[in-house]
Amino acid sequence: MKRILVVLLCLGLLLTYSLGTRAKEDVTAGPNYSEETQECLDCHKSYTPGIVEDWLKSRHARTTPEMGLGKSALEKRISSDTIPQNLLSVAVGCYECHTLNPSPHQDNFEHFGYQVNVIVSPNDCKTCHSAEAEQYSDSKKAHALDILQKNPVYNSLVETITSLKEVNDNKIVHLKASDNAKWESCYACHGTRINFRGSKQVSTTLGDIDVPDLDNWPNQGVGRVNPDGSQGACTACHPRHSFSIEIARKPHTCAQCHLEPDVPGYNVYKESKHGNIFDSKKQEWNWGNVPWKVGKDFQAPTCASCHNSLLVTPDEEEIVSRTHDFSKRLWVRILGAIYSHPQPKSGKTYEIKNKDGLSLPTTFTGELASEYLIDEKEQTFRQTEMKKVCQTCHGTSWVGGHFAKFNNTIVESDKMVLAATQLLLEAWNMGLADQSNPFDEALEQKWIAQWLFYANSVRYASAMSGPDYAAFKLGWWELSKNLQEMHDLIELKGK
Repeated sequence: MKRILVVLLCLGLLLTYSLGTRAKEDVTAGPNYSEETQECLDCHKSYTPGIVEDWLKSRHARTTPEMGLGKSALEKRISSDTIPQNLLSVAVGCYECHTLNPSPHQDNFEHFGYQVNVIVSPNDCKTCHSAEAEQYSDSKKAHALDILQKNPVYNSLVETITSLKEVNDNKIVHLKASDNAKWESCYACHGTRINFRGSKQVSTTLGDIDVPDLDNWPNQGVGRVNPDGSQGACTACHPRHSFSIEIARKPHTCAQCHLEPDVPGYNVYKESKHGNIFDSKKQEWNWGNVPWKVGKDFQAPTCASCHNSLLVTPDEEEIVSRTHDFSKRLWVRILGAIYSHPQPKSGKTYEIKNKDGLSLPTTFTGELASEYLIDEKEQTFRQTEMKKVCQTCHGTSWVGGHFAKFNNTIVESDKMVLAATQLLLEAWNMGLADQSNPFDEALEQKWIAQWLFYANSVRYASAMSGPDYAAFKLGWWELSKNLQEMHDLIELKGK
């Protein structure tokens, strides 16, 4: 009997080893690589091994468009119905991505016998991911660079904040903002315009190589304008060269830009109940499954699950569809302007003109530029979509109560911004501040903090249940204190 048990144990260990080896092989083994991609890998594994190893572990290295097209509707990660024939049956590799659409690519250059593009743009990614690229193209993220540069109000704010200051005759003098200050701050998230300046020679272990000379590169901002004219950077969320859906789904990715004091989404999430569960259980979750099953693959929402992921029940009934326009489940915009307001109809928010002719969705006293904003019907639809996500875990009364509190917080935080704005308007009328640039004096900067930092914090805290950010951490305490300081400063200046 003992001998039989030993034999069975050995067979079990052998089977476990065999299955483990097979599983390992399944992870590393992939479809055929094209000859061109194989040549890229053979060279780059010596010169940029990190890139090669990252790609080898990616889904792109282990699948083909043909395999992707064969998936069921819910399982598909590819949205284009027609894929070029030469790409169908090979892995999505270096050559397949870096040689697409060469004509508009100003960054295209001859590289050891191949014509390659330095940057893979959304226009290239849409060869396989057309729906995602189209959705993204009209989002605020895709137009994030233009929102700063083509909106005179925001552009003035950026130039004032990032300009170099000198003191002359006891006065602060603003010099022109340096490109470096802008690119390393606001435009690091919003994106830059990648300009082709010609060719340059770089020295490598293979000798001197001619490469494109690109201005404002590197940059992975969400509204980056690429050398082929397309807008956006898929790699802002799906990093090169793994293009991982797991990384895109994790809150740390959003934390690259959505941080306090102005966009405190990640900070609020971390201290919320949802963030607590995520931090405790994240290692147990299935981050790569498509479709993503609520309760089975993950047990608490993340930024992605609320704002853009395809979610299904454990029985694979669709709850909400995938979208790469991150506003499509948002009915109200709680940041980015003086007051909260309905979401803009278009991502090109710089085209908005309020009653006073400014590129803002409201006037200084809160009157909406309604023709540029979604109507009540669309607001209701989007709020319902978000409620669907909440109701996968919470009862109707819980969800209803949460949204009612949030809507009330929006109204009250806007009133605190209006009070600060009324003080600023009074100071301008009294000649206690210069209205020509509304962002450069101490009183004006306190007004900016009221809506850009403190009101935003209160709204985010209410939306995502992070109470300290609604109270003492950039919240109501700061709103009240800042308002009093504005009042006292005006009184002091007026004496």
